[in-house]
Amino acid sequence: MNTRKPRKETRTGCLAHMTIAWQPYGKFRVTNFENKHNHEFVNPSTAHLLPSQKRLAFAEAVEADLDSSSGVDGVPKLGMGFESEDHAYEFYNSYAGQVGFSVRKDYVNRSKIDGAVVSRRFTCFREGFCQKDKRDLNIKRPRKETRIGCLAQLVISHQSDGSYRVTNFEEKHNHELVAACRIRMLRSQKRLVAAQIAEGNAIEGRKIQLKSAYEVSCNSIEDCVDHAYDPVDRRSKLISKRTREMRDGEAEKIQQYFQGKKVKNPSFFYAIQLDADNQIANIFWTDAKMVMDYSDFGDVLCFDTTYRINEDCRLFSPFVGVNHHRQMVIFGAALLYDETVDSFKWLFQKFLEAMSGKKPKTILTDQDEIVSEAISSILPDINQRVCVWHVYQRALKQLSHMFIGSPPFVNDLLSCFFDHEEEEDFIASWNHMMDLHGVWDNEWLNKIFKTREQWAIAYKRHIFCADIKSVQLRGSFILNLKKYLKSDSDVLSFLKQLGKMVNDCHHKELEANYDMSQNMPKLMGDVILLKYARDAYTPRIFELLQQEYETCLNIVVNQCIENGSLLEYKVSIYGQPREYTVSYNLSNNTVCCSCMQFEFIGVLCSHALKVLDYSNIRSLPSQYILKRWTREARV
Repeated sequence: MNTRKPRKETRTGCLAHMTIAWQPYGKFRVTNFENKHNHEFVNPSTAHLLPSQKRLAFAEAVEADLDSSSGVDGVPKLGMGFESEDHAYEFYNSYAGQVGFSVRKDYVNRSKIDGAVVSRRFTCFREGFCQKDKRDLNIKRPRKETRIGCLAQLVISHQSDGSYRVTNFEEKHNHELVAACRIRMLRSQKRLVAAQIAEGNAIEGRKIQLKSAYEVSCNSIEDCVDHAYDPVDRRSKLISKRTREMRDGEAEKIQQYFQGKKVKNPSFFYAIQLDADNQIANIFWTDAKMVMDYSDFGDVLCFDTTYRINEDCRLFSPFVGVNHHRQMVIFGAALLYDETVDSFKWLFQKFLEAMSGKKPKTILTDQDEIVSEAISSILPDINQRVCVWHVYQRALKQLSHMFIGSPPFVNDLLSCFFDHEEEEDFIASWNHMMDLHGVWDNEWLNKIFKTREQWAIAYKRHIFCADIKSVQLRGSFILNLKKYLKSDSDVLSFLKQLGKMVNDCHHKELEANYDMSQNMPKLMGDVILLKYARDAYTPRIFELLQQEYETCLNIVVNQCIENGSLLEYKVSIYGQPREYTVSYNLSNNTVCCSCMQFEFIGVLCSHALKVLDYSNIRSLPSQYILKRWTREARV
């Protein structure tokens, strides 16, 4: 009753279904099939919009992208004839769909006598340049730039016999073309795809004859499984019994699910650790896409031990990272029924095995001494830090009784955790919160304050963390995952839902890549440094840098001390007393700020940008453009 926008009713009591049952000889067979529906069917041209069909269409498009040949049929040629202007457009748009760009109807020349089309030009949709809008200064979110002066085009002219012929054709583009799996996102291709689907479905509908449902069966997993592959790690058995019990039938469901994954994709990796009684104690898994993500963005790893599928057992621990669009990605996951040091040591060993021995530079964990001990043993040379997001989540649980009826306390606590990058500011904010809300006697708050150097973002800023705390604040992956971490959640349902969510994450990256290839972020001004940065960075990272550059315009240089080739600047934001020290080396163009934002996030701060501008450096030195934040991060 309190919902502002109630969901539309989609369920109509339809009885159409198919039921399968496991057979004793190791196969699934259809035991019931009802094909009558109590509602109208979706039009074939829009069937691809159905939830269960979206992923199928997406997977088919990706597969087509991987399997497609480089050859293109139907390339326009000079002198080629068409019956009408529309036929010429359809031909050029079909060609564009094979190559990877969208078509726009551009210039048209009409007869002054009868208004008939004398000539027409079709161009790439990135042709020309956007005119500067006088309202830009008042627009908070200006449109992204899509036109970059591409000259690709097709020109047709009317002939005396009533047909049209190609009189000019420019094939080359000045931008990257879209991959086949994202062609349907292009504006001019959407209607073409819908029409092809409708036509294809109509033809297939006439050809397909329904077979008896009871003749449909699924091969047994045992018939297909590769017996040379053994996921059970018998060499690393626990010397004791696992600390948590499985539910009835849970082990069989988990094994069947992962065996099925392995059959479909031989690159799927999973490992099982047994306890002293030869019972499953822990499970780790990852797939080929996760391994690829880790190879590109595995410099910072966040290991999570804060989620449980059930209050009494089943700890779910994902390995999480951040891609070049500042989106959360998952590298692997584990179900743990034993939370001892030996279990976590085994888990990290299997993770490294799956990732071909590649170690992260930084690992963020929860405040768990057992996990910390295991990491120190298996990964002794990497930077280890407590994730501020995990500490904040634990604070929400420990202090939940204080949040009721006190929104200011929640806001002050959130500010203490995430808004202060200077030690002095953090301590002042913390003391103000403790005074204002009278919580000096709270043991838990006093305890975590003593360990602040392990988790607070004002400390250990020399450790690169890829700004993972900001990603987690808005990360829909974890927020959505929590919805399925219920005490009565079935493990198989959870695993399937997790798989769908991981696929959604991959799809979001493809969408971000497509948007990046078609649109350019708006520049705040005609600034050479920003132009070069926009070409290098992904849009999300460029926006972060552009915000820093905008801030640097209000920074003043208070002092400059010269010591040979080393210059030391004292800078501050206009009207504010706090000063930052920025060192600049003339010999190698290196810059270092006392706020250490570059070391912590990988993007130069406003203070360093001010010094570069002050020193007449008009482009970012290459060492300050981290590949993991660029458009070429996966190259």
